Amino acid sequence: MCLLLYAVISVMAACLFLYALLPLLSRHRGTLALLWHDRICAHTRDWLTGCTQPQRMLTYVLENAVAGDPQGTVDAIDRFCKTAEWAMNVGDEKGLILDRVVLETNPRTALELGTYCGYSTVRIARLLRPGARLFTVEFNADTAKAAEKIIAHAGVGDRVQLLVGSSWDLIPELRERFGVKKLDFVFLDHWKESYTRDTKLLEDCGLLRDGTVLLADNVTCPGAPDYLEYVRHHSRYRSEYYPSHLEYTQAEDGMEKSVYIG
Repeated sequence: MCLLLYAVISVMAACLFLYALLPLLSRHRGTLALLWHDRICAHTRDWLTGCTQPQRMLTYVLENAVAGDPQGTVDAIDRFCKTAEWAMNVGDEKGLILDRVVLETNPRTALELGTYCGYSTVRIARLLRPGARLFTVEFNADTAKAAEKIIAHAGVGDRVQLLVGSSWDLIPELRERFGVKKLDFVFLDHWKESYTRDTKLLEDCGLLRDGTVLLADNVTCPGAPDYLEYVRHHSRYRSEYYPSHLEYTQAEDGMEKSVYIG
């Protein structure tokens, strides 16, 4: 009985030690940051609250951002992620890189792969010129419902078309179903292992033109090595790396901008 009690106490002590240590280590280590925030904390909050992070973020935005104010919506999500719970948006630091590339590209037709809660969708849409269009693809239908409401609350719904489903299925439908001839800008922020596959699919479907800009997030953390190998060594692309940090942490991360040159 004493041995059993000792074992239980030891396990509890080890768990408490890790619970206290992981947040400190995760500030500068990307892998630990993802483990701590995206796995342990997120799943614990889901279990305790009985709702998902997208639902909690939506509630926060509706309560703290003025309807029709896209910048206010972006700021509210940043506050939520800094003060309430971490989320794998592109974040405020890399968001400035995204803003700069969108403004430089000035796209008429843009595509985002990976909507999640709509943070980067709103960031992009708020910078689009009149008449421009952003198509954003989200695989998870429940997450897409929250994103749709956040996008509408931000007042950019008239510039955004949210497509629910697999990028592999939806990319080939962009031309015939949605009338997309060529894309001016593509933001890749979904499954990292799908970056290369979907880029090749965009090529095969003839959706890239000479000068189309692709911007890929999280190419360092969690990383997209096969994608970097492809765009950095393929004659069709001219690529540039933007060093930064994993959203809302000091862990190393970065974005890769690639210009398609045909």
